Amino acid sequence: MGYASTRSVALIGVTAHVVDIEADAAPGDAELYLVGLPELSVWPARARIRAAIRNSGTSWPDARITVSVSPVIPPVYDAAADLALAVALLAAAGVVPAERVAGRVFLGELALDGGIRPVRGVLPMVAAAVRAGISRVAVPAECAREAAQVPGAVVMPVTRLADVVDQLRHGAFRDHHDQEPESAPSSSFAVDLADVPGNQAARRALEVCAAGGHHLFLSGDGPATMLAERLPGILPPLSEQAAREVAEIYSLAGRFDRAPGVTPPLSAPHHTATPTAIFGSVAANRPGAVSLAHHGVLHLADAPEFVRPVLDSLCRPMDSGQVHLTGMGRSVRYPARFILVVDARPCSCPDGREECACTPEARRRYRARLAMLLSHVAARAPVEQEDRAAGTGESSAAVAARVLAARVRAAHRLADTPWRTNAEIPAPDLHTRFPVAPEAAELLGSAVSTGLVTADGLPRLLRVAWTLADLRGADRPQLDDAAGALELWKGADGDGAR
Repeated sequence: MGYASTRSVALIGVTAHVVDIEADAAPGDAELYLVGLPELSVWPARARIRAAIRNSGTSWPDARITVSVSPVIPPVYDAAADLALAVALLAAAGVVPAERVAGRVFLGELALDGGIRPVRGVLPMVAAAVRAGISRVAVPAECAREAAQVPGAVVMPVTRLADVVDQLRHGAFRDHHDQEPESAPSSSFAVDLADVPGNQAARRALEVCAAGGHHLFLSGDGPATMLAERLPGILPPLSEQAAREVAEIYSLAGRFDRAPGVTPPLSAPHHTATPTAIFGSVAANRPGAVSLAHHGVLHLADAPEFVRPVLDSLCRPMDSGQVHLTGMGRSVRYPARFILVVDARPCSCPDGREECACTPEARRRYRARLAMLLSHVAARAPVEQEDRAAGTGESSAAVAARVLAARVRAAHRLADTPWRTNAEIPAPDLHTRFPVAPEAAELLGSAVSTGLVTADGLPRLLRVAWTLADLRGADRPQLDDAAGALELWKGADGDGAR
């Protein structure tokens, strides 16, 4: 009979917390008590651990065993601590040496036959362990390459509980150095803007939004999806920190193999997606489509077809850069700073319909579903049907070079602030720290006084004016930049959202 301790990691959103697993074996009936787990998770975890140990060829210890988790794991237990609970239990019972489980982190869900199943969120969990000074981490073999992405981690792939017991018992639990991190894919233009003929106004709006991080609305029957799919290709490659944040989100979503590396991600949910699929789940601790677009692009095709709660709820992450969810006795936040591209046809008629019988009132009601969302969009542009006679436009590489130069200018100007793009600058600072030229301010002020733009919309115009100035290499926005921002705000059809 004895005592043993080891470590595991719990996740709340993408934030990982190292937890201590302690086990004590005392004389008494062969029973297992779990302390520190959510009440509804105690029985399932106890049943899995008991079955896994018995089916691994190890007799259940003849002792009264108490296993404690500290700090208490959040209300939702994702089974990633199963392996650590089992190892601590066996070490306290003397099945494996207690000193060989200390100073390590064990991650993995136990199957009833003793197998070790992969878990979501291995990347942020291993990163948290390394930050806590614990480099040796045992993870399911399927997650080993993912865990190896963390600098300083010594990854130990495991497949079955019996193998873990055998290696610990005989002192052969070696640190595996053969798990090399996969090199991140370089930014490339799999699709090119040159493939989209004509649509100069939409292409210009796309460039401006890429340079400043602004949201965009595309209206019409043209190739809006083609344009949205090409927006990531003109954005600058992700920084090391941004790429790591994106990879952690994809890891938590169980889609690490689809993480885009240094290329900004594109998330394009279908209009039939549920609010949970869009924003994420507290119960499953899983991010949604808006978080999968973090540091990239969120595209809503045929936006009026989405349910109204989704459209209206998007406004908060558009402003704050994160999704805040509550439920199950806890609160989670998922990062969600993205460029939104919204597109809509003139009416609800399906594509390919030659004649439209929709009344003007029906068209108005169709577009009215987007009213609140469009009030947060800084630029609008029409998208026309493909015109091959218009020839090919500039390539993504050419546009990306201008976008990068504008981003560099903005980053230099914002170097001593927490912001990196013009779209992030708060409204008060646009008037105090970053004022536009007097004639530009007069033009935009006139637009507000005449009712063309509301007071809430003015900061968005100022941000776009700064982006236009960055694109042409100016020190601050002049009259032409303000006029250009106003044109993008109204859209070529003059139907700007206030």
